[in-house]
Amino acid sequence: MKRTHLPLNGLRVLDAAARHLSFTRAADELAVTPAAVGQQIRALEDLLGVILFRRTSKGLELTDEAASGLDAIREGFLRFEEGVQAMRAGQSSHVYTIACPRDFFGAWLSARLAAFRQNSPHVRFALIGGDGDIDFAEANLDLAVRWSDGPGDLEGIALGPAGTVVVSGHDSAPDAPWIAWPGDPAGDDGNGGAPLRDVHISVGDAGTAISAAAAGLGRARVPRLLAEAAISSGRVRALGDAEAGRRGYWLVAPLPQWRQKKVRALIAALQG
Repeated sequence: MKRTHLPLNGLRVLDAAARHLSFTRAADELAVTPAAVGQQIRALEDLLGVILFRRTSKGLELTDEAASGLDAIREGFLRFEEGVQAMRAGQSSHVYTIACPRDFFGAWLSARLAAFRQNSPHVRFALIGGDGDIDFAEANLDLAVRWSDGPGDLEGIALGPAGTVVVSGHDSAPDAPWIAWPGDPAGDDGNGGAPLRDVHISVGDAGTAISAAAAGLGRARVPRLLAEAAISSGRVRALGDAEAGRRGYWLVAPLPQWRQKKVRALIAALQG
């Protein structure tokens, strides 16, 4: 059923004017001019086809027509306020829905979410694999982690240094074949690119590329942030220094989510 378009501004002015029986005092409450109050009332009278106020020797007087609808209008505004409070309560919910590449979750994010939950044991997490083009509204996301060169048209922060590191197993030769993954599909070695014949295995993500390198299947260029944990644990070794690059892991969200109190708390914890 199609809903009737409601003149909410005019109804709000009517409520204030009826309570004060004064356009001047209603204007003070609403932070507008008395003339603006009068214009809203006249426009509402024209729309409804009734007179709402009469001026008498004793001052402003509410008509029977106006009085007949005031209780329902005031109840409606109370319901509006309840709805707004409910939406605000949803923003303070302790459930976080996060889209994140699975390899990044395992190598970096999971430990930090666990640390955050130690100080806030009431929070809950719902993790969705992947990043890229996941729609925030459709997936009801609070935040997403993306491997990109910036936040794009979203709000965001970099979660660590950008760039990549080439890693391999400890027994692999420095010129071992490349392990390709979607973020580095050609095995480009920075000197014009490795021919495709030098790519002996292709995997689904950077985390699997690191595992393949650790198993001795070749060398992989992977995000620096993921490589650091694997190198420090001794799973793989770095072949040379970290390579500069624009792409890194970004924590992103649309501005309304970014401003939520609960989201700001998690962002602060991940930056710490």
